[in-house]
Amino acid sequence: MPVNHEWLAQVTEEIVDPERPIVDPHHHFWKSGRWGRYLLDDLWADTNSGHNIERTVFLECRAEYDENVPEIKAPLGETRFVADLAAQSAEGGGAQVCGIIGQVNFRFGARVEAVLKSHIEAGRGLFRGIRQSCTWDASDLLPNSGSNPIQHLYRQDDFREGFAQLAPLGLSFESWLYHTQLPDLTELSRAFPNTTIVVNHLGGPLGVGPYANRREEIFAQWAEAYATLSECPNVVAKIGGIAMTANGFGWDDRDLPPTSDELADAQRPYYLHAIECFGPDRCMFESNFPVEKQSVSYHVLWNTFKKIAADFNEEEKDALFRGTADRVYRLGA
Repeated sequence: MPVNHEWLAQVTEEIVDPERPIVDPHHHFWKSGRWGRYLLDDLWADTNSGHNIERTVFLECRAEYDENVPEIKAPLGETRFVADLAAQSAEGGGAQVCGIIGQVNFRFGARVEAVLKSHIEAGRGLFRGIRQSCTWDASDLLPNSGSNPIQHLYRQDDFREGFAQLAPLGLSFESWLYHTQLPDLTELSRAFPNTTIVVNHLGGPLGVGPYANRREEIFAQWAEAYATLSECPNVVAKIGGIAMTANGFGWDDRDLPPTSDELADAQRPYYLHAIECFGPDRCMFESNFPVEKQSVSYHVLWNTFKKIAADFNEEEKDALFRGTADRVYRLGA
């Protein structure tokens, strides 16, 4: 549903640690979509709301695909669209868009090599990798990915044939999946140890549908699978993205949006477990905006992250808020 700006505006906070340099490694752009329009000026309205957001990375969201072209080439339109916005951001006015993660359907196998090269060209030096989401659950109460993936997508031979084209081109892979699918990602990560893999949104711990009212049980299942995944040295963790409705915290149903203290108290165990498993040098806080705006405003979200990270030392904080993202996405800071 469209973002309720009036509802979000009911909670405003003083900015915690306002000078800290931040890279936001996960946001989207849409001319129109489920969450309404979100373009460069909308991003800047958020990133200029008090925190020191210096650079950002765009993540594919099926925006502005080319029409009347073969399916395998359609996502190139999104990369060109974002490259234009990134060029505008370089002129000043707010955080600069310094990286692009696009999409390709790896089930086309080795044929995706040519499309990946076209993405690199269309990205004008900013293209860093591919996300092909595999969010799938048997329950009709949970949304599957917009690409309508099959169960166990990451195990398919044709998917893996396409996936194998990433590493030779120096490209990384982003995975958006549910916690029940983490073993599939672990298996994929072990099969391709030379490919950098970024697991999005804390590995998707679910809390609705058949997973509702089972938080302690689901947390234990997620924590074990997430720890096993962290044993793969080529995997990096994006920590954020759990204020969505599928996570089941119910923030969007309240009269008032949550404060950063409420968010931190409810979600701290997930973040601290992730950092314990992967280490700060393999973790990066992410906004997942504008999707998270269904529950929380931008400045409150980053206050939450800073409160969760309060007990880490300066080197660790710098990795979590900036350094890991700069390194993984080669942002050239």
